[in-house]
Amino acid sequence: MANGSSGFVLGLTAAALATVGTLAYQASATVPAGFGTPRASASAAPAVSKAPRVGGDPAALPGGSGRGPRVVYSVAAGRVWLVGKRDRIVRTYQVTAGTVDPVPGAYTVRSRSNTVTGTDGTPIEHVVRFANVDGVAVGFSAAVRKPKSAPDPDVRTGGIRESRADGLAMWKFATIGVNVVVVP
Repeated sequence: MANGSSGFVLGLTAAALATVGTLAYQASATVPAGFGTPRASASAAPAVSKAPRVGGDPAALPGGSGRGPRVVYSVAAGRVWLVGKRDRIVRTYQVTAGTVDPVPGAYTVRSRSNTVTGTDGTPIEHVVRFANVDGVAVGFSAAVRKPKSAPDPDVRTGGIRESRADGLAMWKFATIGVNVVVVP
């Protein structure tokens, strides 16, 4: 009986730790408005070049965005590029940024969650986190369904929203350790 009850206690402990971890992440993803100005976390690398896009094509990969397989995110253009081997664009698409932007620079995918609730209360999936700005987690995600109301501009959110199809493509491409390059 002692072995059976210790397994039960171990299971309860694991479930409690998972719940606390989820709640801690959700709490850390929302910070009161005016808590400070966004700036890069200590993990951010030096800023990349502000080179213009090739030929003025909005879907063209920005110059100075690195080499090799990576995710490139343009804050100003609201666009993402999934770049594979030999700098071949695998996919590019528009995104909608949250209220907190990462500082231009080089990052890596730090964590992922298949499904969670966003800081705005919207169920989201395929969450790929790569930065932290003043305690706000920044990453890509897809809303499971369209939110019932517009996001509250006073809530600090780092979610960069994608369509569900684009979110699935990001999920498959951007595993832990994949490079993410943020350009202006």
